[in-house]
Amino acid sequence: MNTRMRRAAVAVAAGAMAVSLAACGSAKESKGDSDTSSSKKGDAITVGLLLPENQTARYEKFDYPIIKKQVADLTNGKGKVVYANAKQDATTQSQQVDTMVTNKVDVLIVDAVDAKAIANSVKKAKDAGIPVVAYDRLAEGPIDAYTSFDNEEVGHAQGKALLKALGSKAKPSAKIVMMNGAITDPNAAFFKKGALAELKGKVDIAKSYDTKEWKPENANANMEGAISALGKKNIVGVYSANDGMAGGIIQALKSAGISVPVTGQDAELAGVQRIVTGDQYMSVYKSYPQEAAVVAKMAVALGKGEKLDSIATSKVDSPTTKQVPSVIVPVISLTKDNIKDTVIKEGFYTVADICTAKYKKACDSIGLE
Repeated sequence: MNTRMRRAAVAVAAGAMAVSLAACGSAKESKGDSDTSSSKKGDAITVGLLLPENQTARYEKFDYPIIKKQVADLTNGKGKVVYANAKQDATTQSQQVDTMVTNKVDVLIVDAVDAKAIANSVKKAKDAGIPVVAYDRLAEGPIDAYTSFDNEEVGHAQGKALLKALGSKAKPSAKIVMMNGAITDPNAAFFKKGALAELKGKVDIAKSYDTKEWKPENANANMEGAISALGKKNIVGVYSANDGMAGGIIQALKSAGISVPVTGQDAELAGVQRIVTGDQYMSVYKSYPQEAAVVAKMAVALGKGEKLDSIATSKVDSPTTKQVPSVIVPVISLTKDNIKDTVIKEGFYTVADICTAKYKKACDSIGLE
């Protein structure tokens, strides 16, 4: 991660996001919620952080550094984060949980590779007295807390945007391709559900794929197959569940000489640049600094033996655990019209990050300078 982006991301978490978290109060301010164990543990806690993969730029560029800094800030520099990335391997992630349990971390943050497969590992941590916070994906098993975005709303935003981009071409006979995420990711099902609620009956979903491991190369191969099956003149748009896959999809479309609206998610730099050039119609902007700041706050509270009454604003049910204390962070549909008011305003990227020499002309044409 370049220094400029690291500083920008951390600044958001420490500055702008502080406004949304102020109402929660700090862990030290929650004396009324704490039990006797919190005074014994104090600030010197160890937070285990398990992230699922490094194909998506967000995890290494935003989530990990922000969580690390927030934990330090919330513990007066005494708390530490022990980090591991599973690189999209559920077995590896289970082994990482075992290591965290063996090393007796005080609390565990888990963004699951496979929400079902992680359940036994979550139970193992709980049996060892280690609270578990499900991060971004709703892991199964006896989790203590959860924070993520409104994942069904992500799909609604994508579906609405695709219909808007299609305009008069949006009709029941118009063929689109749906490139959904991995079936091992519970969020993918929510994205799909939200998108289908918008698209079904308004366009013809001629081909639909559940893309293995969210990999761009798999999305590329799926798209090539769809073009071959449907014919390049018969596809009017593509629903892509995230930006990484959108990149692979657009590569296949360009190779076939096709130019149609493509959705995305995550506001990755490459995705934003494709939006600037018009190769990609939209992405879904999710404030990772806000989500990361929330999960750090939850983890510190639980690690110190405190309750989440002043932090969690809602409750959700997983397939295995009911009424999990949760914080759901809102999402925004990102197009070329609001790049300045979203990713630039919140410090994700600077204009210089987006508008490199290759993209300067396109940036100038939409007033991004």
